[in-house]
Amino acid sequence: MASSSRMSCFQCQDSSSKLDRFRNGWRLHSGHYAQLCPRCASVYEEGRFCETFHSNDDGWRDCESCGKLVHCGCIVSFNTHLLLDFGGIICMECSRFNFLLARNRCLSLEPEIRDRESYQESSGQAAVESQYWSRVTDLELQQVSRNPKSTVTPLFEKVLSASDADLKLARLIIPKRCAEAFFPDISGLHGLHIKIQDIEGNEWEFHYRYWINGGSRIYVLEGLRDYMVSKQWQPGDTVTFYRVEPGGKVVMGLRKTSASPQLPKCDKLI
Repeated sequence: MASSSRMSCFQCQDSSSKLDRFRNGWRLHSGHYAQLCPRCASVYEEGRFCETFHSNDDGWRDCESCGKLVHCGCIVSFNTHLLLDFGGIICMECSRFNFLLARNRCLSLEPEIRDRESYQESSGQAAVESQYWSRVTDLELQQVSRNPKSTVTPLFEKVLSASDADLKLARLIIPKRCAEAFFPDISGLHGLHIKIQDIEGNEWEFHYRYWINGGSRIYVLEGLRDYMVSKQWQPGDTVTFYRVEPGGKVVMGLRKTSASPQLPKCDKLI
């Protein structure tokens, strides 16, 4: 009976008849907890168990985030790390830190998303398809705003198709919703002449009209040949439209695609 009242430490096998000296360690496969003497229990509770008792064992891996060595070879350490999808492991400290960073970033983006939605409503972009929403950079806005007191409102942008960049046609198809949201109203098929500035502040005059196709209006800017040659338009480039206040001037810019070959010089175009 005397021997049954004694308990041994799971790690160091130190035995004692004082059962209240032992503390719970990790859960065993049986469902019970490993019983540890005060010394081994303290090492376990401080997170130094594998470092102290398994330093010469196999199964040590580097944390992919911080580089700390983590033991992955025993039941004691199963909750000290996570397996990564692309291979390797990450310690729980780094995992929790990365989660907080990701959560905080999501929270910080919420005002930005709300501001963008508010801006799209106020500028009229909410009325056009998302593929034509302006994705202007701060540098582009600075180039458009030649007067520090002026206000620049990006309107829309469009990636140039092959027909948009065709010098023989010399015209730009304006998306229907963009035309009706940002361009002057036109009632007749003959259209009207409108003046548009480029980024450098030069003024160009184009013919703005529409034709009917399948019961729907197709809006177009015509007479762009000189402008296209000057700006070296190519399919894949992005044409951008802005409104500058005061004055309500419409400005047309161009964002070149890096893969675009250049047009021949103007004097070679007959």
